Amino acid sequence: MDAFRLEPRDEYPHQPDTSANFNESVYTNAFDPAQRVGGWMRLGNRINEGYAELSVCLYLPGGRIACQFARPPITSNERFDAGGVRYQAVEPFHRVDMNYDGELMLLDDPDLLREPEKMFAHARRVPGSVRWQHTGASPMHGGEPTSPDVPTMYGRDFSLGHFNQHTTVKGVLTVGAESWALDAAGWRDHSWGPRYWQVIHFYRLFIANFDNGRALMLLKIGDRSGHARLVGVLLVDGQYEEIVDLDVVTAWSARQDPARIRLGVRTAKRAAQIEGEILTLAPLRNRRRVDDAILVSRISEGFTRFTWDGAVGYGMTEYIERIEDGQPVGYPL
Repeated sequence: MDAFRLEPRDEYPHQPDTSANFNESVYTNAFDPAQRVGGWMRLGNRINEGYAELSVCLYLPGGRIACQFARPPITSNERFDAGGVRYQAVEPFHRVDMNYDGELMLLDDPDLLREPEKMFAHARRVPGSVRWQHTGASPMHGGEPTSPDVPTMYGRDFSLGHFNQHTTVKGVLTVGAESWALDAAGWRDHSWGPRYWQVIHFYRLFIANFDNGRALMLLKIGDRSGHARLVGVLLVDGQYEEIVDLDVVTAWSARQDPARIRLGVRTAKRAAQIEGEILTLAPLRNRRRVDDAILVSRISEGFTRFTWDGAVGYGMTEYIERIEDGQPVGYPL
């Protein structure tokens, strides 16, 4: 029996369960390697809490970031459409569109993201739009587990079902008076089930597409006991190879941000050494009140250039971890 079930109907919203923190989330990213322009968007429906989590983060020339973060109200889980973000499965497993129309905060210095209150009060506002048409460049990966003993990608208390796919992307990105037509590569995912960001103790996620047609999605996720689980795939010749081992070495900045990474990856067919340099970092956070405590996680979103056997790729480095006693729990791993 296959460990995961995935059907075309899973491209569309699912019936929410009764969990207070039920979340159904869609995410896409896209990067134009010639122009070094791109970014990511996410919409997470929290129908039992009455709002959606909206994130738009665009990486622009000169190290600038254009972004928007909001919690628009929603009254159903029947569609992914809130706050100016709209996601549509045009052809299941093959084509999805994700668009945004609305205001963007344009940051010359992305460090302003470390102070959200100051950013929302003082950032320059410009009109923006994103038009992304994603076409599948790989098989589908993941789904809903078929038995209780099957581990899910991020853990059952973060999302029960999860699938993803590497893509090619056509579209247009507009920020104020600037506009870029994109000939890009990207990645998308879709997840559903209970989610609090703070249940992640720490993880390191790497996503990239290379100029020779290869791609990767690699995850190291650690728990409070010190155990780490390794998940991911290399895309080679149009097929996914599941990893059997993964080493992650991080070079850190003076602010304890990831700056460069070195990955050692092994599948049943090959071993690979992959290096990454974070070009622009979006230092984000998520906070949630639990009883009388405020739980904080940092979410470091890095636009990254990767190299693998001489091929160059672009994509994302994402480090998520709890902040405890003022320190990120995964640092310096």
